[in-house]
Amino acid sequence: MKISRIALVLSIIALVLLLIGGPGYRMGLWGLGFGLMDAMRYALFAGAAGAILAIVFLLVPKVRAGQTVTLVMALLLGALVAAVPVYVRSTAESLPFIHDITTDTTNPPEFVDVKPLRQDAPNPPEYAGEEVAAQQREGYPDLEPLETEMDPEALVKLAEDTAREQGWEIVSAVTADGRIEATDTTLWYGFKDDIVIRVRATEDGSILDVRSKSRVGGSDLGKNAARIREYLDDLRDHLDAQ
Repeated sequence: MKISRIALVLSIIALVLLLIGGPGYRMGLWGLGFGLMDAMRYALFAGAAGAILAIVFLLVPKVRAGQTVTLVMALLLGALVAAVPVYVRSTAESLPFIHDITTDTTNPPEFVDVKPLRQDAPNPPEYAGEEVAAQQREGYPDLEPLETEMDPEALVKLAEDTAREQGWEIVSAVTADGRIEATDTTLWYGFKDDIVIRVRATEDGSILDVRSKSRVGGSDLGKNAARIREYLDDLRDHLDAQ
């Protein structure tokens, strides 16, 4: 093997490490520690090493001769792979280190029918209180309840239909209680996040709150907040179309 190809091999190994972490965890081949932390860390090291070696070899005429394309590929691939863990860490550090998000931090919707599904989950179904609420208000100040003039029962039906459109698995829909519970499974790692939607009557119509909580992990990298935003945006579009 030509010495210049070592850089490309390292970059390819980095890519493989980056790609196998999530699916391997989802299939139960290894734990979350390796799938989320170790695989990404090793991918970062291998990718950075491949990129740095490629730069060094490009600066050496005898090594570079006839291998420019290979070395440029190694540089680009290694740099791109190494950038992913860096981006993930940067995102985690820029967001609140929480995994339970709700549009009502004072009186958040409670999980009922989802509770049995979370029996073995590291994160309990209960809301942690003001400590989490304060971090959410600082990190996601835009998340608010949805108020509408629609009849509560009609809103529950529309809310359930919108939840199904998200691809969520509906656990229960209790119109009398104004409560919908569901589970969303993330694509890459297969993380299970639970959602509860609550509809209450008001003098002018009804008010809807959403809560989304991860079963595992400390930080959700903003996933639960993004899920709530997307859901409420779609629900508003349906309301505007009524």
